[in-house]
Amino acid sequence: MTDVSDNNNASEKIERVLERGLFASRWLMAPFYVGLMIGLLALMVVFVRDLVGFIIKVPTAKEADVILGILTLIDLSLAGNLVIMVVFSGYENFVSKMEHVTQKDRPEWMGSIDFSALKLKLLASIVAISAIHLLKGFMNISAMTDREMIWLVVIHVTFVTSGVFLALTDRLSGSSK
Repeated sequence: MTDVSDNNNASEKIERVLERGLFASRWLMAPFYVGLMIGLLALMVVFVRDLVGFIIKVPTAKEADVILGILTLIDLSLAGNLVIMVVFSGYENFVSKMEHVTQKDRPEWMGSIDFSALKLKLLASIVAISAIHLLKGFMNISAMTDREMIWLVVIHVTFVTSGVFLALTDRLSGSSK
């Protein structure tokens, strides 16, 4: 009887240590989020560079060039929002809750986006970024080949279709729960 009890205790200890190690491994994701924040900083540098270049050209720019410049800034802003959304949601969903953020500063969506909603928001942002690139192509159509325009449309339609299928899949799997 003692042998069985000793085996159970040893087995439970091994299981506890293994589970603690597995649970602690979530912290291996933290450097990924730090890396994304460094990427956000790089994106900000590009944004500032493009903004300065845009401001310098505005006095002599044509209307289409101003719109293209603004679309570029919007595109970079959406990409930055995308990074923030992935970092905050990913960290809170997979690593730890951000309890040191004051309620006043805490974005309304923070803590309420699960992995499924994050996927949909990511794809929606990608579709928006793709739409901006497509619009920029249409605004600058004289400088683009037919082949380039076709590829912009194909890529955009692919993202839109993927988004629709992902949303349908999520809805169907949610209704079966």
